[in-house]
Amino acid sequence: MVRRAGITGATAILAGTLLVAGCAGTPALLTPSRHRPALATAPGCATGELAVAFDFEGAAAARCVIAGPRSVSLLIGPEHAPPINPSPWYAFRYRAAAGAPVTLTLRYLHSTHRYSPKLTIGEAVVELPAATSDGGRTARVELPSGEGVVSAQPIVAGEHYAAFARRLERDFAARRVTLGRSLDGRPIEALRLGASEAPRLIVLLGRQHPPEVTGHYAMEPFVEELAARLKADPALARSYQVLAVPLINPDGVALGHWRANRGGVDLNRDWGPFTQPETRAIRDHLAALPTRVRIVAMIDFHSTSRNLFYVQGEEASAAQVRFVADWLAGDENAYPGYPFSIVPSNANPGSGTSKTWFHATYGVPAITYEVGDNTKRPHAAAAAIGLAGRLLPALGRLGAAHPRGLATQVVLDVETR
Repeated sequence: MVRRAGITGATAILAGTLLVAGCAGTPALLTPSRHRPALATAPGCATGELAVAFDFEGAAAARCVIAGPRSVSLLIGPEHAPPINPSPWYAFRYRAAAGAPVTLTLRYLHSTHRYSPKLTIGEAVVELPAATSDGGRTARVELPSGEGVVSAQPIVAGEHYAAFARRLERDFAARRVTLGRSLDGRPIEALRLGASEAPRLIVLLGRQHPPEVTGHYAMEPFVEELAARLKADPALARSYQVLAVPLINPDGVALGHWRANRGGVDLNRDWGPFTQPETRAIRDHLAALPTRVRIVAMIDFHSTSRNLFYVQGEEASAAQVRFVADWLAGDENAYPGYPFSIVPSNANPGSGTSKTWFHATYGVPAITYEVGDNTKRPHAAAAAIGLAGRLLPALGRLGAAHPRGLATQVVLDVETR
């Protein structure tokens, strides 16, 4: 069976833009100019009318087969053995001479079609319709002539995170800290907010799994909302500080991996073994905290098929259950456009997830906060702002329930299952 969808009006408008900005003739396809840099095309991935390249951060090199002058097929495979919960990432840029649409076929190894293609031209991003066949193992897409970037999700790579850090430094006096370096030498950077002597620490983690961009759409406004609240209330800033690590897996993001880091390891299965420098850097930083500073919350942002919160199962204490109910307000329809489910999930001591490790190490409740693959960015952001606004009061009420302060610490983990 083949599922088909028509070209949307937005896609047609963008196609027109591409035709205006695109190549006027075949020689311009591979010829650099002041406005058109050369494409470092993959071997066998160019014809007289079409060129495909994987020459930018976030691109995922794929086996390329030319099926015709304006038709190309890409074989999409993982960076290692079939991963847990396949996230079949693809990203490339193309240039096509004026004429009929280009036919792109995506063929998947160890997966089926998960992410609808996103066509990016400058700041504009349009989701393209795809026709799937072969049980979802093949997807066919038509691309307008001209040039653009096609990816499984919008590209959010290193420079974006650098700009985010600069914005937090400028607007909220964030302090940038290098926790360590990846296998390829990229920095594992954290942002510190609030007073360094504040006794309660909230840890925020992101992009353990490279394709999970919608989790980033929640993390960024979540961090900014906490930053704004700490800036507006000096008393809160003296009580709480934040350690945000928005890009834990910079190598995997840069290389266009499905799931793993440069070492071929799923980082959210490395909490406990700590075989990789990225997870060790965070563990070691937390272990070196002054004894007066205690973790009171940890949120690790990921994506999956729908919006949901995994909460502690049978191991949850009464205090942890109350905190979850208080923070999430028991209202699954509180945020327009962002329905979510709350799912109890028992810890697996051998799983190697951050959720399990923090619970076992610190004796804390753990919550998994998942953002749906297709959740619209404004809805994810609005819900994140609301949830960030509820977090500090909920933590305050949890602390007030214990005469010795936060005798029960809290860890929130947002991960892909």
